[in-house]
Amino acid sequence: MHIRDWPHHERPREKLLARGAGSLSDAELLAIFLGSGLHGRDAVATARELLAQHGPLRVLLERPPSELTTLPGLGPARACALAGALELGNRLLHASLERGDAISDPEAAGRYFAQRLRGRSQEVFAALFLDTRHRVLGFEELFQGSVDSAEVHPREVARRALAINATALIVGHNHPSGCAEPSVADRAVTQRLKQALALVDVRLLDHFVVGDGPPQSMAARGWV
Repeated sequence: MHIRDWPHHERPREKLLARGAGSLSDAELLAIFLGSGLHGRDAVATARELLAQHGPLRVLLERPPSELTTLPGLGPARACALAGALELGNRLLHASLERGDAISDPEAAGRYFAQRLRGRSQEVFAALFLDTRHRVLGFEELFQGSVDSAEVHPREVARRALAINATALIVGHNHPSGCAEPSVADRAVTQRLKQALALVDVRLLDHFVVGDGPPQSMAARGWV
C-alpha cells in the first residue's frame, strides 16, 4: 500500500503539519526525506528497514555523507539532504548560544553539549562560561580522558573562569558507552567543582552528562 492510500491522519507529512515534528517516529521522520520506498515498499517501511539494519537513528546519521550514499534507499541526493538538514540543526543550535546571547532555556544548553560531545570516543569535559546575565562568553573543552573517565581539576576550571571573567558556568561531559546516567564519581566531581568555584564567587548552574538519548541534567535532579 502506498502512503497516499493510508488514512489521512496517519501519513507522516500530514501528521507533522497537524501535530508537529515531535509527534513523528524516527522512521516517519526519515521517510519524509526518502519521499518514496524501494522494491514495492513505501517510504516508512524502507526507513524502518534502514534503521533496523544500519541504525539506530543516531548511529545512522553520524555516518559521513559518503557512507550514507551507499545505503539502500538513500543515494547521493537523499544523503546530501540528510547531511544538510543535520548541519542546519547544528548551526541553529550554535546560533542560539553564540557569544553575547543569554541562555534562557537550560535544555538548549544540554542539547549544545550533546551536539559538541556525543560520538567522541574518549570522555571530554567541557564548560560554557557565562557572565552575570548568563550571556555566553565562550565554550572550552577543558579535559580529555579515556573511554570511561576523564580527570577533572576544579582549580583549573576556576582559573579559566577568572581568566575569562565569567561569573557562572554550565559544564558537561560525555559517556562514550552511551549510558548518560550520572555516576557516583560524576556527582562527587560536581560537588568539588561547585565548592571550588564558590570560593571565587562563580556559580555552577548545571552539569550535563551526554550519552545516547537526551542529555541528563544534574541540576534537574537536585545534585548541583
